Amino acid sequence: MLFLRKEKTMAKFVFLAALILVIASQARQAPSPAAQPSAERVPAAAVAEVYFWKAKPGKLDDYNRYIREFAEPIDTDAGRHGAFVTVTTYVNPRAEAPWTHMRVFVLKDRAQQAGLSAALDAAKLRLHPDEAERTRMAAYSETLRDLAGHETLDVLH
Repeated sequence: MLFLRKEKTMAKFVFLAALILVIASQARQAPSPAAQPSAERVPAAAVAEVYFWKAKPGKLDDYNRYIREFAEPIDTDAGRHGAFVTVTTYVNPRAEAPWTHMRVFVLKDRAQQAGLSAALDAAKLRLHPDEAERTRMAAYSETLRDLAGHETLDVLH
């Protein structure tokens, strides 16, 4: 019994020592460029367009798939054409929350913000030139989610 207790104590010691070494090595490493704020990436006059969506009951997985397969390619194309600085979609895991998805578009300034909707529409046209397909996907999206809110925010650095 005493041998077993010593073995468990030694295992805990080895685990803690390894954990301390990992934490110490990460603390010495410089953060990656992506983790560091960049004046080029997020200018001082930046604004954020924040859209809150609520997936309809039983449609969370379908809405996640719709975002991945339909919305994200449009966002990627629009971003390549200078529509925004970044876009991120957050998913709220709480079923009782007022929203399930928060989509945050960071824009360099109010001028870029003013052109966001048109830029996203242009990207949608480039990727989906067939009007019938666009109409079908718009109708499908209405079966998946409801708009729960929208905010325009100043980005504080």
